[in-house]
Amino acid sequence: MAVKVMIADDHSMIREGLKQLLELEGDFEVIAEACDGVDCLERLKTVVPDILLLDINMPNMNGLEVLQKMKDMKMKVKVLVLTVHNEVEYLLKAVDIGVNGYLLKDSESAELKKAILAVVNGEDYIQPSLIPVLNSKMLDRDSDSSKIESLTRRELEVLKMLSYGTYNKEIAEHLNISERTVKNHVSNIFKKIGVTDRTQAAVFAIRNNLITI
Repeated sequence: MAVKVMIADDHSMIREGLKQLLELEGDFEVIAEACDGVDCLERLKTVVPDILLLDINMPNMNGLEVLQKMKDMKMKVKVLVLTVHNEVEYLLKAVDIGVNGYLLKDSESAELKKAILAVVNGEDYIQPSLIPVLNSKMLDRDSDSSKIESLTRRELEVLKMLSYGTYNKEIAEHLNISERTVKNHVSNIFKKIGVTDRTQAAVFAIRNNLITI
């Protein structure tokens, strides 16, 4: 039985190229294509592929948004992200959502087929060259999580406010505490999260989604 594949990519030439590549030896059958994120979700209502090859950069709704929607809708289709993005932030986001595989478009055809078969058979497949940086990023995030957990509720409030550029006096007035107390909180925060100034503290807050900008 051929593996049933769906391709979601906004470039028709890429879709056609993938289709020809996969169907050349008869092991794979492309049963559906989608040109953007919205189209992808609509087609998944009527077809059930063994695997979805999903691009990230698509109009109307990008691949990560599609992945999140699929998770919210409890779709059981396995997903292999096929992208040009080698930035770890994209990979980390996809992993957080629950992607089954992540592969770069410049991979060899043999590796693409290997990745598809691995995912279809219940394994996770991550581009080998991206694994070291992914592991490093996840270790850094685990370290940040323990730092955040060490903060008291009040220190977390102060961190968020100072990250928005709020002065100590304004923080004190907002929280109905003394400015001296705010300074003590700031000092404790710096020690706990391992920074030396307010800019570094703000970067820490942004990196860990404690504030939005």
